[in-house]
Amino acid sequence: MDILIVEDEPEIARLIQLSLEKEGFSCYISRDGLSALRVIQEQQPDLIILDLMLPGLDGLELCARIRQKPGAKDPYILMLTAKGEEIDRVIGLSTGADDYLVKPFSPRELVARVRALLRRSLRQGGQSQVYKTGHFIIDIDGRSASRKLAGAVAGELLDLTTLEFNLLTVFVSNLGRVWNRTQLIDKLWGSDFFGDERVVDTHVARLRKKIEPDPSNPTFIKTVVGAGYKFEDSAS
Repeated sequence: MDILIVEDEPEIARLIQLSLEKEGFSCYISRDGLSALRVIQEQQPDLIILDLMLPGLDGLELCARIRQKPGAKDPYILMLTAKGEEIDRVIGLSTGADDYLVKPFSPRELVARVRALLRRSLRQGGQSQVYKTGHFIIDIDGRSASRKLAGAVAGELLDLTTLEFNLLTVFVSNLGRVWNRTQLIDKLWGSDFFGDERVVDTHVARLRKKIEPDPSNPTFIKTVVGAGYKFEDSAS
């Protein structure tokens, strides 16, 4: 997998490069947005690690340009930011980032986020977005979710409400990430939410009943005591 690191601080860029190359990824670095655009056109990376604050062409504008004119590959974008309070609004404004990481971050967390993004089926420009794990297939455009059955050609279609489908999509598209209730509310309802945040627990319980072999002892949607929930499954 080819990864482009767009970061103007040499020490941070080098740290990212060393951390990812140690894990077997092929990396190259751009120091600003305009040079990154040229590299993206020439190299067609699978994933871009993009700093929000860049000279000349900032990360938001670069992200928007990448999404406006995808090449043969529509790369995943992991955005780096020191502005943790703003990034949820950034993603909410549909600039095109798939995930974000707030500085300072640990190399281990960076690698985990990169692996989580690359577990998805790589998107090709103009085609449907589909997430696949060892046990599930989520078709975003088709709004369908299915569970893989051993030895079967087709999976078992899951009967999910819109909110359950969206919740499963959040989990499957971010394998291993821990979500607290506030973060899930922002993803599912945004600023339209009013009420008790423990409603999240109710919807998680309902989703578990539909996807877990034993909802009382969940295999996929794990509770992280004192933190929230995370989804665990093998890569497809």
